[in-house]
Amino acid sequence: MTEDLHNVCDKKLVVGIGSALVDILALEDEEFINRSGAAKGGMILVSNDIIESTLSKTTKKPSIVPGGSACNTIVGIGRLGGAARFVGKLGEDALGKFFEKDLEKNNVEPFLFTSSSPTGRVLSIITPDAQRSMFTCLGAAAETKPEEITENCFKGAVVVHIEGYLLFNRELIQAALISAKAAGALVSLDLASFTVVEESKEFLGKLVDDYVDILIANEDEAFAFTGHKDELQALAALSKRADIAVLKLGKKGSYISRRGEIIKVAPKGNGFAVDTTGAGDLWAAGFLFGFVNGYPLEKCGELGSACGYEVCQVVGANIPEAGWERIKEIIKE
Repeated sequence: MTEDLHNVCDKKLVVGIGSALVDILALEDEEFINRSGAAKGGMILVSNDIIESTLSKTTKKPSIVPGGSACNTIVGIGRLGGAARFVGKLGEDALGKFFEKDLEKNNVEPFLFTSSSPTGRVLSIITPDAQRSMFTCLGAAAETKPEEITENCFKGAVVVHIEGYLLFNRELIQAALISAKAAGALVSLDLASFTVVEESKEFLGKLVDDYVDILIANEDEAFAFTGHKDELQALAALSKRADIAVLKLGKKGSYISRRGEIIKVAPKGNGFAVDTTGAGDLWAAGFLFGFVNGYPLEKCGELGSACGYEVCQVVGANIPEAGWERIKEIIKE
């Protein structure tokens, strides 16, 4: 592990690697979740047929936006004015072109591979409690080959941010971790979903111990990984595995732990949420932007909290311009 994380933060580039996906956002009730077979608050890998079948039963017209956990984080960093690059694989189709153009529009450098398979997509079913339950068809995103992920993907990066969903492809995530370290970058890992953690706990633990510098989890993911329901016990267990551990608690705020120091980050706003899609991803965007710019961890957490709050006020993971302006006011302070 790195002895002093901040002394390398002069390059400021954050590179994200993950599944290049297009999000289909459907607002539905609890009964729809039960009928669909979705895991409430979790993510299930399915075929394209399942997504089409579920879509045919929706009661309102869904909206379509670029997505994917690591991509949401990197787009957030780009919108904050940070140096950002995204690595992933797309289909050679209209959705793939839509995805790439959106990266460029949001100040993100695309580092994309292509496939003859269709661009991956996620059906996010959003219930009135603002929870999202996801069906994911990875499509081209699942075809990224370990040998494609070289040190060159991460050239110039101070932090490589990896989404936990890559744990479904063990050879790929290992290639990403090895190449990130070879490029001299720190590794940030977001655990992504409790269902992912449950299915890969032993393998995940070894990867965290060997490669991860910044470990980010919400309550459910932390419980699945550590076995602790108590917030401070879960945080302590996470902090034993990485130099910086983050525990996100939704409307209760978050904790950041580094070398025995615990920082409590207050939530922004009144706790009201329209949709939690992208909340954790955008929290990571604010935090990592602050981190690579050398801000104190308290300020990094405040930025993360602000980004997470703003994205919860809209459907989907795209914060509107007015929200970004409010966040940038915090940076100016």
